[in-house]
Amino acid sequence: MRMSFWEQVFSNEILISAIIGWSVAQLLKTIIDFALNKSFSMERLVGSGGMPSSHSATVCALVTSAGIRFGVGSPIFAVSFVLASVVMYDAIGVRQETGKQAKLLNLIMEQDFFHLDNEQFQQRLKEFVGHTPLQVFAGAVLGILISFIVHMAY
Repeated sequence: MRMSFWEQVFSNEILISAIIGWSVAQLLKTIIDFALNKSFSMERLVGSGGMPSSHSATVCALVTSAGIRFGVGSPIFAVSFVLASVVMYDAIGVRQETGKQAKLLNLIMEQDFFHLDNEQFQQRLKEFVGHTPLQVFAGAVLGILISFIVHMAY
């Protein structure tokens, strides 16, 4: 008997680990942001940047689950490991620098000599783009832990 599409999706331990890793990281990020800023930001539920890194949680859950399921010598683990390395390097490097540049450009745009109308001023650049090494590390640990929890459940 063939499994339906949804049965296959929900029985895929690797995919479920990655999805739960992202979801838990986004929820924690929203809670931490609320605790620090004393206001709820809906954007934190799906947005990038912040603590912990949901990108790192996702790819580390993926690579750990692949290693548990298929072994660290498998091609799936190798591809997942390379993907995780690129994603986490990018989060700390390129995307963090992009966020710093956006913050600086937003400060420059606020200066009087630009004479921006209200609509132009509202189009601020997104500053929460990348992550600090600590945010990436926290996301990585979270993803690894989640993959072991999901594995025990399967």
